Amino acid sequence: MIPIEKEMEQTIDQMIDRQKQLLLTLGRRIIPALTSDDILQPNDYPQLEGHPEFRYEEGVLAGMQVIQTALRYIHSERHFSG
Repeated sequence: MIPIEKEMEQTIDQMIDRQKQLLLTLGRRIIPALTSDDILQPNDYPQLEGHPEFRYEEGVLAGMQVIQTALRYIHSERHFSG
């Protein structure tokens, strides 16, 4: 992996971690006892499922995770193709 690819991967990892923390903080404003595992299954909580701001931030996280997956795929293709 070339240095810029490593830097990109670290940056997206940090962004995802921050977004998960933001989502947990927002979720706890709605449901105070919410855990980090709970935000992975918001459909278990109608208060989260129907909350537009929570759903928006959840979508932002999902988009970041798609970018992370795409970058990993590109890096793996370069590694295996020489």
